Amino acid sequence: MINDNIRRYRKEKGLSQEEMTVRLHVVRQTVSKWENGKSVPDAKALIDAEAANKQGGDCE
Repeated sequence: MINDNIRRYRKEKGLSQEEMTVRLHVVRQTVSKWENGKSVPDAKALIDAEAANKQGGDCE
């Protein structure tokens, strides 16, 4: 499921939920909900995550 992939990705990158929120410009509760399967990221959040990953940091 996508929630497992989000958690795995975050941990592989050595990021806390807070650090991930800064990169994606969302609140910590959003990342928590994604990881717990209570909601799913929208397409923009996924695109921002990929862009941040490629750039190695924050992405607008």
